[in-house]
Amino acid sequence: MAQSRVHRHFYLPYVLNKKGLEIGGPSEVFRRRQPLDLYRSVGELDNCNFSRSTVWAEQQDDYAFDAGKDPGKSIFCDGSELVSVEDGTYDFLLSSHNLEHFANPVKALKEWKRVIRPSGALILVLPDYKRTFDHRREPTSADHMLEDFERNIGEDDLTHVPEILEKHDLSMDPAAGSLEQFRQRSLGNFSNRCLHHHVFDRRNSSELLQRTGFNVRCVYLGLPCHICIVATPANG
Repeated sequence: MAQSRVHRHFYLPYVLNKKGLEIGGPSEVFRRRQPLDLYRSVGELDNCNFSRSTVWAEQQDDYAFDAGKDPGKSIFCDGSELVSVEDGTYDFLLSSHNLEHFANPVKALKEWKRVIRPSGALILVLPDYKRTFDHRREPTSADHMLEDFERNIGEDDLTHVPEILEKHDLSMDPAAGSLEQFRQRSLGNFSNRCLHHHVFDRRNSSELLQRTGFNVRCVYLGLPCHICIVATPANG
């Protein structure tokens, strides 16, 4: 059963007074009184976004994630190609409602694992498809996502657009506009990154993490539609 908040003992040891990187922040789910109330506990936090201006936020060089914390720095690049970040730079990595927007999620996960210290953690939040506009679709198999990695699928890939246009529940996504507006936005995804290329539930998200080199420590269903996962590098 979904809960309002994740118990802090599942994630606090990995973030308390430590240095982290967020992909695609800031994220409401990490704020005070939210399912993963952790921003106020971190030591330092940087952020990576694919662009300074996104559908979700305008980004500055300083990453102001919490009023009570000093800002971190912003990195502007694809989250699956953190070329300016050295191996093992961060104690933890945060990603909320972000991985589903990657055409090649395995590439992203492997890159995130690279920049986390062996003793660190990935704190990942995914949309539970049953509770979102993706509810008419089927969860993407881990095999499919691993095959995309082997084929080196790029972020300009539009393979899933026909399925998305057919099954996306526009009644649950008013920001998408009309079907034609949604179609145009989907075809321009490389610029806006709004597509949910892949669909997740508790089972396939855990399997994908295990098959990309993580140990899943906790999977928690948070309201209204969050799959909250704490995972550590398998060699950590």
